[in-house]
Amino acid sequence: MKSPYADFYLVPLLTRNLTAYRKMALLGRRVFLKHGALEYREYVGEDLRAAFGCVPYPKVVKARRGETVISAIVGFRSRAHRDRVMKRIMADPEMAASMSSGMPFDMKRMVYGGFRQIV
Repeated sequence: MKSPYADFYLVPLLTRNLTAYRKMALLGRRVFLKHGALEYREYVGEDLRAAFGCVPYPKVVKARRGETVISAIVGFRSRAHRDRVMKRIMADPEMAASMSSGMPFDMKRMVYGGFRQIV
């Protein structure tokens, strides 16, 4: 990742909804990049066992039986750049239509934050 600022997301997802989520993520990537995000990546959990006493991702998002975890990273030049891009994304009609049709995951258990690169 070559972006000095990034938003990170963790999302619990019913494994059976992976196809619907991927379709939504492809739209998200197109809209984020169209409005100025530097990069957009999404990953589906594969090895989510905790090692070395760490808190496992499924526990963080309160994943239930039959769910996996999606991790997404969106890169920006700065927090101010992210804020400008997000404002345009939230005003995008295609994104609004997608969001109004419902999400294939529980938004209340999504974890999100913006991070400034230090190394």
